[in-house]
Amino acid sequence: MTMTPIQILPVLPLRNTVIFPATFAPLSAGRPGSVAAIEAAVGREDKSLVIVAQRDPQQEQPNKLEDLYPVGTLAVIRKLARTANGLDILVQGLERVRLLVLEQAEPYLRARVEMVAWPEDAGPEVEALYRSILDIARRILELSGAEAPPNLQEIVAQQGDPLRVAYFIGSMLSLDVPKEQALLEATTRLEALRLLYQYLQHELQVQELRHKIQEQAQSELTKQQREYMLRQQLRAIQEELGEKSPEKAEIDELRQRLAEADLPDFARKEAERELNRLERLPPIAPDYQVIRTWLELVLELPWRKETTDILDIAHARQILDEDHYGLQEIKERILEHLAVLKLNPEAKAPILCFVGPPGVGKTSLGQSIARALGRRFERQSLGGLHDEAELRGHRRTYIGAMPGRIIQAIRRAGVKNPVLMLDEVDKIGRDFRGDPAAALLEILDPAQNSQFRDNYLDLPFDLSKVIFITTANNLMTIPQPLLDRMEVLRLAGYTPEEKMQIALRYLIPRQLKETGLTPEQLTIPPETVERIIRRYTREAGVRELERTLGRLARKVAVRFAEGRSEPVTVRPDDLPDLLGPERFFPELAREELPPGVATGLAWTETGGEVLYVEAVLLPAGEGLKLTGQLGDVMRESARAALSYVWSHAEDLGIPPKKFRKHGIHIHVPAGAVPKDGPSAGVAMVTALTSLLTGLPARKDTAMTGEITLTGLVLPVGGIKEKVLAAHRAGIRRVILPRENQKDLREVPEHVRNEIEFVFAGHLQEVLRASITNLPRQPAALGV
Repeated sequence: MTMTPIQILPVLPLRNTVIFPATFAPLSAGRPGSVAAIEAAVGREDKSLVIVAQRDPQQEQPNKLEDLYPVGTLAVIRKLARTANGLDILVQGLERVRLLVLEQAEPYLRARVEMVAWPEDAGPEVEALYRSILDIARRILELSGAEAPPNLQEIVAQQGDPLRVAYFIGSMLSLDVPKEQALLEATTRLEALRLLYQYLQHELQVQELRHKIQEQAQSELTKQQREYMLRQQLRAIQEELGEKSPEKAEIDELRQRLAEADLPDFARKEAERELNRLERLPPIAPDYQVIRTWLELVLELPWRKETTDILDIAHARQILDEDHYGLQEIKERILEHLAVLKLNPEAKAPILCFVGPPGVGKTSLGQSIARALGRRFERQSLGGLHDEAELRGHRRTYIGAMPGRIIQAIRRAGVKNPVLMLDEVDKIGRDFRGDPAAALLEILDPAQNSQFRDNYLDLPFDLSKVIFITTANNLMTIPQPLLDRMEVLRLAGYTPEEKMQIALRYLIPRQLKETGLTPEQLTIPPETVERIIRRYTREAGVRELERTLGRLARKVAVRFAEGRSEPVTVRPDDLPDLLGPERFFPELAREELPPGVATGLAWTETGGEVLYVEAVLLPAGEGLKLTGQLGDVMRESARAALSYVWSHAEDLGIPPKKFRKHGIHIHVPAGAVPKDGPSAGVAMVTALTSLLTGLPARKDTAMTGEITLTGLVLPVGGIKEKVLAAHRAGIRRVILPRENQKDLREVPEHVRNEIEFVFAGHLQEVLRASITNLPRQPAALGV
């Protein structure tokens, strides 16, 4: 057949394959355009057409040159058969062609094409690649399970050209279209053989991995069959010798343990029923291991085993004081429970919830309580728990089912009355798997937990003797029904004086022990500890303080490890060299307060803070501007403060025109710290009154309290922390809401003795106490 260099021929686009020259391939055509192209080719004398792969296999009918790859194969139709779905043909690839112009798109594609010259390059590298490809192809045939024909060399030799061999092998591989097309478009033999070598190497790795997996599976199967045969032989030998089989011996052991176990009647009855069922099951049955594991759980649970409480109150107080400094309210609560147990041994255990910022000793306090009572201690962290089944357990019908965390903790404790701490109860999650907080409702309810039923155990277990202690940083995320079941005990942040005692009594000795130093080698005086507390840490607890002391001890340990023998005493002036520059600078009382500035008090999780409220007039401005990252509640307090001062302008000696001709800007530093809450209301009223009257507020006075539009001063929280913050800042006069007078009992006595407290029920009293020379206001009606 004579071929002209450029021809116009029908084009048959293929979705997911490439036809190579010198190869035969069966094809099925069902698309109208494809059928029409084949019909047109059959109508030609030479039965030829161009077969080319389309770039997007999802495209139903390519109609542009860009939809097709640039190089295809000139092929001849050798056989044709018509079917119900279209045409089946057998084609033979002849030469490579390049598509130049698309002459026709409907009803089928016709394109002007030119022949691509057959490469003639040769050399040692081509020969080396050619031989390597033949070796790899033979290895792939062996791994795939197909026997390599003995005359493979002859079959390949018939092709006569390395490039034809490459096309022949490429058509046999399961390559994707881009790889096949790259092989077809290769401009030299060397390029084509390199591509094919890469493809064959990948195919060889896949076949070797498949072969390895099959060998492992066969080996495992052979091993299981061998073990099965050996077990059968062992069973036959044991029967001949009159010995028990391993399964029989295991069941007899379980039956003996059941007879010796101290179980309630209902648990014994259920265990015997399951044991009888186990005895009838073959060891290979799926339920065999499930029942056996369940029986072991029942036998290991302490249904009636308890530890005897140490009811010596003096001993308990001594242990609690040894382990923790302060925390008198919690210690008294534990001693109260001991006293109740002494008078009524059947009393139900309390369910306590320790709430406080991180590092104040909530978790370690649970261990101390267990030691004081002589009970065993178990801890469960509930932070991030999402699945309710983690607490209640999974039903035995599920594969890999386990008892819940509560029953597992009781099993580990070995007694039915441990101290069980549920840490981070405020961080429980909730999703489609259930609500763990709802499961805790039964566990922490004294009226229900005597009959707690775990889904896996499926028997009632008495949890009423367990002392449950939960911990949380924030009560806002705990559901109210769950919170209602717990007795909340708050652990406020430690004062600097308390941190000092904790450091001297507990933290420094612990760090000396961990670093291998002796008290003679390293001395940290109280004044150094005080500097560390105030300038290197800012927290409610003592974790950062302990880390800082540990860092200090390690710095000194390096000196001794290097050969130093003289004792080291760390002075406050030595801290910058050992710990670096000071990190925190506590807010001190300002030397002077200009008009428009008042001293407020704020509560944070790390303790109290002194808060200065600053106000200025904006000439030719209007309205109220608020800055300092104030929350919605604090913004409302500012508006209420402005409304109160405006409405009482005449009583306060303020010209009303000041409000009409000036805007007001209130700022609460520091600007990078978010703030919210109503307790800055009295400070805002004082700052605005000071600004508009031109009279400065007293620099030695700080204040806190919520306000109303009628001038009432309402109580707020965090009094202890706020008073301690004022004391640290050197402020010795504090204005508090009258109803907060009762909260001063929480403030250390030496702090109360050094501060003058002014209790106010109305803003008139606050302003008289905070701004000197303020005009006398008429008495408030109804106050």
